[in-house]
Amino acid sequence: MIVWVNGAFGSGKTTLVEELRGRWTEALVFDPEVVGYVLREIVEVPTGDFQDLRLWRRQVAEFLVGLVEEYRRPVLVPMTLVNPAYVAEVFGAVGAVGVPLHHFFLKVPEDVLVARIDGRSFTPDDPEQDERVRRWCKERIAASVAAVDTLPTDTVFLDGESSPAELAELVLRRVTG
Repeated sequence: MIVWVNGAFGSGKTTLVEELRGRWTEALVFDPEVVGYVLREIVEVPTGDFQDLRLWRRQVAEFLVGLVEEYRRPVLVPMTLVNPAYVAEVFGAVGAVGVPLHHFFLKVPEDVLVARIDGRSFTPDDPEQDERVRRWCKERIAASVAAVDTLPTDTVFLDGESSPAELAELVLRRVTG
């Protein structure tokens, strides 16, 4: 099975997945950003967002299916994916081969997201790049907030201001029965 943890930048996706991984030791963690980073080394990304590359979406779906099929272990995915067409494409490709996908979305107020993003350092040795990344993350908050109404009907919404331990407990109860 796949457990996709979605939400805006700063919502706590990675923190929740780390908490889940500590409790669910057989689970693998796959961050689809690595596919994007590889693609950026090979091809131009005209929009600056590798999710706009059809190949990124296809490769993410294939990678996830491959991990589940080859290793027969649950896969935890911390990734913001809010474009409705992209969600349908990736989740549809996974579902088409019968791999169960549980989708969770962390809801966090915009002011809290901004504060969390401002409190992070992405590239400590390059303050200018750090600020560019922060700005890019904040520019995408509105799309994440708006996506709440377009996500699949089986999406489970979580209060992203709850503790990681509380959230992990909720997720585990939901996916493991």
